[in-house]
Amino acid sequence: MGTEVNHQQFSGDDRVRFRSQVSRGTEAIARMLTDGLFTDQGKPPDPLLGMEVELNLVDGDADPAMANVAVLDAIADPDFQTELGQFNIEINVAPRPFVGGDTVTLEQSLRSSLNRAESRAAATGNHLVMVGMLPTLRHEHFASQWISTNPRYRLLDEQIFAARGEALELDIAGVPMAIGNSPDLLKTTSESILPEAACTSLQLHLRVAPEDFAAHWNAAQAISGVQVAIAGNSPFLDGKALWHETRIPVFEQATDTRPLELKNQGVRPRVWFGERWINTIFDLFEENTRYFPALLPVSSDVDPLAELDAGRIPKLDELRLHNGTVYRWNRPVYDVVDGHAHLRVENRVLPAGPTVVDIMANAAFYYGVVRGLVESDLPVWSQMSFDAAEENLSAGARWGFGAQLYWPNIGWVRPDELVLRRLLPLAERGLTAFGVSDKARRRYLGVIEGRCATKQSGSVWQRKAVFARQQAGESRDQALHGMLKDYVTLMHEGEPVHAWPV
Repeated sequence: MGTEVNHQQFSGDDRVRFRSQVSRGTEAIARMLTDGLFTDQGKPPDPLLGMEVELNLVDGDADPAMANVAVLDAIADPDFQTELGQFNIEINVAPRPFVGGDTVTLEQSLRSSLNRAESRAAATGNHLVMVGMLPTLRHEHFASQWISTNPRYRLLDEQIFAARGEALELDIAGVPMAIGNSPDLLKTTSESILPEAACTSLQLHLRVAPEDFAAHWNAAQAISGVQVAIAGNSPFLDGKALWHETRIPVFEQATDTRPLELKNQGVRPRVWFGERWINTIFDLFEENTRYFPALLPVSSDVDPLAELDAGRIPKLDELRLHNGTVYRWNRPVYDVVDGHAHLRVENRVLPAGPTVVDIMANAAFYYGVVRGLVESDLPVWSQMSFDAAEENLSAGARWGFGAQLYWPNIGWVRPDELVLRRLLPLAERGLTAFGVSDKARRRYLGVIEGRCATKQSGSVWQRKAVFARQQAGESRDQALHGMLKDYVTLMHEGEPVHAWPV
């Protein structure tokens, strides 16, 4: 979706041509897999860690700041880019080796970049916040006028509503703030896709050899529910206390191109967990081609099969653009760098924040557990149903540490117990296999251990802080603003969230 898109109207011929190009791109992928044309085919890839962190902007009162153009001009760093909403920006962290002490170096580099960006943003009267969902966002911030000025976002908004034919609906029943309390309910409509911009995430990339892609993707799917349960950081939207990781249902609903009738027919949503374990990356690209119509049918004149016949590696612009509008929680990525093709798994379930060290801990836990599962003698995905993995994601996102998750040979188990008993040792082995230093392993897995021992994620802390303020007599709105100001202070102090006081 980083591709610049300038077409403002699409004809039926545009859609037919785009479909043909995506289909030929899918065929090209199949040929490349057969012919061994990927950089890492037949050998283990160099482990590279890639990361994208989406950020929110607030003003001095902790309200959303519609100021991404001014802030980006002030930051003046190509690593920082626009996102969908004018209250969003994103930092792209260049891939680097995932070995030795490089993970700690990455932490220091990310912290320095964010500190520098915050200093420059502050000069414009605005501030950066790493959080999965900005607690002070309200319905009025979803008006279409607040979509970023980049043409592709406006066009995406138009195309989703053209496909849907009616306003988007958000319908989410929350988790009670305290025992005996009634849950909050968010039930509203939106005439823009800006509720999607409320969902600010940490996206993790891992380059893998083509023959190993399916195992890595299956492993990432299997642990998605655990990831969100222990790292939730998105409990509030429009003044309501909702799920611990409200990003999950909001993103699913905010980009849903299906009216009710198509939902009832079982048409697949564009935000999608999937429906089966896979055997090859081709399964995912083939599903994208078969099930999902184009949202942005912008075609080139390049025939990918002719490129292969000529001995060149095709860029597959149409397939990549189409793939960017099918929002899998673990997405396949095809990319070409310096004329060499490679494949990545993009993990999209995690929220941003609360601190840099929490982000790094979430990343280390993900990479370590995935590697550990891939190298296990008996794959976990052969021992649990795909439906169980999908149900784990929903339960983990809704209930956080209070969820009951299914895991093979254990049955139903709390996330903290599963992590402490089974997954932390697995992550340790996986990170060791990657070549991560002892210092980095102790630092980041220690954060995960502390979070599970205290059962305090970013979401838990936010809910505790707002509840305490309301008990002291503040309104919900006052409590949210006060909590967010405290959150920003603690975010900059940098201690992991499980150590934050209320």
